[in-house]
Amino acid sequence: MSFLRPSALHQCFIAFPSLRWMPCQSWEFLRWPGLDGLLRLLVVVLLWTMFSEIRFIPSSSMYPTLRVGDRVVVEKASYYIRSPAMHDIVTFSDPTQQTGDSEQIVFIKRIVAKGGDLVEVRNGWLYVNGIAQKEDFIAEPPTYVSNLTYVPEGHVYVLGDNRNNSFDSHVWGSLPIKNIIGRYVTCCHRPRS
Repeated sequence: MSFLRPSALHQCFIAFPSLRWMPCQSWEFLRWPGLDGLLRLLVVVLLWTMFSEIRFIPSSSMYPTLRVGDRVVVEKASYYIRSPAMHDIVTFSDPTQQTGDSEQIVFIKRIVAKGGDLVEVRNGWLYVNGIAQKEDFIAEPPTYVSNLTYVPEGHVYVLGDNRNNSFDSHVWGSLPIKNIIGRYVTCCHRPRS
């Protein structure tokens, strides 16, 4: 009955040290994580909801950077540590909204000037402190003209990338930094065209 005994080849594989331990030999990795794993998951979910959110883009004011229907990830923690920077894309509550309104209106725009800057739009160019800005991210040059505007400290000047189709600082003035909700991080879903 020698044919029932394990072959020498089988014994060679079992004796080979690198094949003795394989992750799939133990089914422990499929086991329920337990209470500590659930607590870790709960902490991650709470931190995610506290410091970030997913927003929907309803208009073409930020085209071509963001399109209608895009879902974007916005992080809300970095402006506790640092000040908003030029060219940051930020979400903010509508500065023209009355305080008694029940629904908060949120916009997303690009910061083009900070407190202490002078901003002007003329001849299809954005001028910050008298210097024409090279903006390769806009849909088309602005066709409107805005007067020279001083951005007070504690404020920023925001414009949409689709300059001619955007309700932004050229309409209602500078934005108080306290209205900023968060900073755009990435687009997590873009619907098919």
